[in-house]
Amino acid sequence: MAMDYARQQRDPTKHAIGIVFVVAVHVIVIWALLTGLARKAVEVIKKPLTATIIEEIKAPPPPPPPPPPRRIVEPPKVQAPEPYVPPPDIPPPTPQTAPVITEVAPTPPPQPYVIAPPPPVVVEAPPAPPKPAVRKDPVRKSGDELVYPRQAIRAGITKGRVVARLMIDEKGNVYDVNIQSSTPPGVFDRTVIDGVKEWKYSAEGEKYVAEIEVVFVLK
Repeated sequence: MAMDYARQQRDPTKHAIGIVFVVAVHVIVIWALLTGLARKAVEVIKKPLTATIIEEIKAPPPPPPPPPPRRIVEPPKVQAPEPYVPPPDIPPPTPQTAPVITEVAPTPPPQPYVIAPPPPVVVEAPPAPPKPAVRKDPVRKSGDELVYPRQAIRAGITKGRVVARLMIDEKGNVYDVNIQSSTPPGVFDRTVIDGVKEWKYSAEGEKYVAEIEVVFVLK
C-alpha cells in the first residue's frame, strides 16, 4: 500500500492537471481586469470618503528653562614680589696650616699610683653648756657655820628657813647678799647676811649669782 501511494504521488499526469488549473485561474483574473470588472472596482474606490479630522489637543508649552547661573570669575591674586635681600658677605675661609712637628719629646714613664692616706679626723669637743644665770646651791669652799640667834631662842622660836641670793666676784668672794624669803619673817635675816659674807665659793673668773637655802634648827 505504501508503494502504491508513492507511485500515485509521482504520477506525471496529475502534475500536469494541477499546472493547467493554475494557468486557467490567472487567465480569468487577467480577463476580468481587462473588462469592466476592473473599472467598477475603481469607481467604488473613487466614492467620496467622509473623514472626521480630530485635532490633537495641544499641551501647554513647558515653562522656559531657568537661566544658567552666572559664574563669578575672580581675578587671580598677584602676590607682591618679596624684596631682594642680598646675601651677607662671607669672607673666604683661611686655609689652616698643619703644625710642623720639629721634635718629638720622649714620653715619660708612668709614675706608680700612690694612695694618699686619708686626712685625720678631727673630733671637735661638744660646746660647753651655757652657764645658768643663777647657780643653785653652789659648793662652799670655806667659812664657819651660822650660829642660832639668841633673840630667836628668847622668843621661843625653835626653827627657821631663809632663801638668799649671793653676789660672788671673780675670785669666789661674796660681796653682797639679798634675802628672797624667810620664815618666820625678819628673825634670821641679819644672821644670814653677816655670816655668809665670810664664806668663799669656787672662782669662775667672772662674777655670778648663787642662790642658797639656810635652815635653822634649835638643838
